[in-house]
Amino acid sequence: MNKLKLSVAIGNYDRCRPLIDGAVQIDGVDPIFMTLSPEEIFFRAFRGAEFDICELSLSSSTVKAAAGTLPYVGIPVFLSRAFRHTAIYVRTDRIRKPEDLRGRRIGLPEYQLTANVWVRSFLQDDHGLAPSDLTWVRGGISHAGRPEKIRLALPADVRLEDAPDGETISSLLAKGEIDGYVAPRPPDVAPGTPNIGWLYPDPTAAAMDYYERTRIFPIMHILGVRRELAEQHPWLPGAIYKAFNQSKGLALEHLSDTSATKITLPFVEERLKQARDLMGEDFWSYGIDGNRHVLETFFRHHHQQGLSSRLVTPEDLFHPGTFESFKL
Repeated sequence: MNKLKLSVAIGNYDRCRPLIDGAVQIDGVDPIFMTLSPEEIFFRAFRGAEFDICELSLSSSTVKAAAGTLPYVGIPVFLSRAFRHTAIYVRTDRIRKPEDLRGRRIGLPEYQLTANVWVRSFLQDDHGLAPSDLTWVRGGISHAGRPEKIRLALPADVRLEDAPDGETISSLLAKGEIDGYVAPRPPDVAPGTPNIGWLYPDPTAAAMDYYERTRIFPIMHILGVRRELAEQHPWLPGAIYKAFNQSKGLALEHLSDTSATKITLPFVEERLKQARDLMGEDFWSYGIDGNRHVLETFFRHHHQQGLSSRLVTPEDLFHPGTFESFKL
């Protein structure tokens, strides 16, 4: 049969590389891969639905799913996951512990970014800091004037203001005009800029403690396929899910082969053992069953933070053909 020629926009991750280089095929699809940054993919996907299959922000997808305007249907392939205890930088000359953030001014590139939803969730659950306890200053990390991708209607008690004209949240942090900074990328400041550091002095220990208490490995990005394609070809979401699972499996096989390290980083063998001891063999799991509690925790906080107009469920976001797969 003729294969569907579809555009696929994703990051250049090891878990996707077997697909990109052709070692794994998507049944019935002739893909055109584009490896782009998340910022570019999300901007083009949510503004113009430019791609047939693409990586999607979990937060932006949830906003759109709640409103019934998401042009994609989700596939539970979690291309990006991260403990975001490394995402919070502070002025170390005035902030010593999380509770010191109460009443302070915190910069962020967009209020609704997935990383920021997760950070606000553990600031609230672990340290008693509600979003209304801080003032949020929105601005670009490296370029002034970054807009929010999606129009938001935030609760009245959330104080969100724009950075001054010509300023970034990085420059404001360096000058001490804000007290903290939350973003998926570190602040764009000169090396050695004084009085800037992580809120958690040992973010790895903080993240491991968080996982041990919650069993949550935060999901950042999902995969999506354009809704009209999924409706026209009901087999397509399942085929995509199967291929991305196979690709991740090959990536983990390569990572586990330590005869010659596959990534340019020392201590890979030790870190891999540490991750599996803490989180199990399938520490980067795809699918709904093993991740329902992670998704439902995110959806609850997303709604409580005023980002989604209603409480979203996994069934609202993901294609029903991806909830189960065949077994031999």
